[in-house]
Amino acid sequence: MSKQTIDSSEASSSFPAIPHWHSPERSAMTITEAEGARVYDESGNEYLDFCSQLICTNLGHDNQAVIEAMNEQLHRVPYVASAQQNDTRDELANRLLDIAPDSLTDVFFSISGSDANEAAAHIARSVSDSHKILTRYRSYHGSTYGAGTLTTDPVTKNALSQYADTTGRAHFLPPISYRSPFNADSEAELAEQAADHVEYVIKNEGPDSIAGILTEPIGGSSGAFTAPEGYFERLREICDRYDILLIVDEVMTGFGRCGDWFGIQTEGVEPDILTFAKGVTGSYAPLAGVMVNDDIATEIDDDGIDIGQTWGGHPVSCAAGVAAVEEYDRHYLDRVQELSPYLERRLRELETDHDVVGDVRGRGLHWAVEFTDPETGEPFFDNRYEEGDDPVKGVLRTAAAEHNVMFGPGKPSFQLMVAPPFCIDESDIDEAIDAFSSAVTSQFES
Repeated sequence: MSKQTIDSSEASSSFPAIPHWHSPERSAMTITEAEGARVYDESGNEYLDFCSQLICTNLGHDNQAVIEAMNEQLHRVPYVASAQQNDTRDELANRLLDIAPDSLTDVFFSISGSDANEAAAHIARSVSDSHKILTRYRSYHGSTYGAGTLTTDPVTKNALSQYADTTGRAHFLPPISYRSPFNADSEAELAEQAADHVEYVIKNEGPDSIAGILTEPIGGSSGAFTAPEGYFERLREICDRYDILLIVDEVMTGFGRCGDWFGIQTEGVEPDILTFAKGVTGSYAPLAGVMVNDDIATEIDDDGIDIGQTWGGHPVSCAAGVAAVEEYDRHYLDRVQELSPYLERRLRELETDHDVVGDVRGRGLHWAVEFTDPETGEPFFDNRYEEGDDPVKGVLRTAAAEHNVMFGPGKPSFQLMVAPPFCIDESDIDEAIDAFSSAVTSQFES
């Protein structure tokens, strides 16, 4: 926007709250009510929310246990400064450490996934006295200036760095098998090649300059891709060899989303640092944080930490977190494991039924469907460098407008995210995948 005076009537809008990721080409839905896995717009239309909003409302939209816990905390003490101690905050920290990988011993609370990843980078740099964080291409770690620098989605990164940028990062290639940058004939070979590539990057960046490797254990909005067996074991070994911290971003994959408490637990590897957000409260209140191992916690205890936020570890959010962890444990972790095979089977049918569906991948209740031209094997449209109509977004719009089912956009946009709340059943899966299939037919095959 140029620096000029704008008449107030020209700038006014019937929707004065600017949506995040706002695009003038589309209008944002106005959601006024929600129940379970379904939301309702201002006209009373019902939608099956099969993307858990931003892959975060894991418990659905009306979990009474979480709501009651928040209400009780509000009546007891609504706020305690983040520089002080609080019993609810400590209770949640202990609950989280009980379910986290055994290597983690202490929790630093924050507010959002973006600032959790920034805090993790700051902690890693401080304790290692090194400045670089390695992240993989096709990763998303947030959209604030620090986290946006670690993110490799060019749409996010370039939106931030066109005016300012931060230093101290390098990137490596992801261990993906579909349209892979590697030339591997097997999963084992892919794991070896991708891990060798990370080691190559480390050597060429200078191991002593690298504080940590930050990676999602299963791709988030970047495409839900899983690593080949053995990759994370090699990554752990490489980090140990060069004295580099292994940081896992569990903002999207944590709290049962991928079938275990945390995605890295499905890989059997112990991280040094783990970041979380989204599902920790089922998104009933903003909360995030960083879990660290004992060596890092001891150094922080000895040296202190000079960063913090007013709302970090808010007691009401922590009360929601305690209740959410109990709900996952009692009802929902098992349900994810039970429903995952059925969701995968229905999604695999899309590969068979539609030539434009190039790949289906994921774990638990976290999946992506990638669209490619069957003649070339390349995406129909790649928003990282192309402008114009995106047919995959047409599938998204058609599913919502004609079938009342909501899916999520991926980064890049040639994939759609399928990540429902955990309170669904098989009939909801059938409704969603049938809607998805019909929308693909309408967009690509009519």
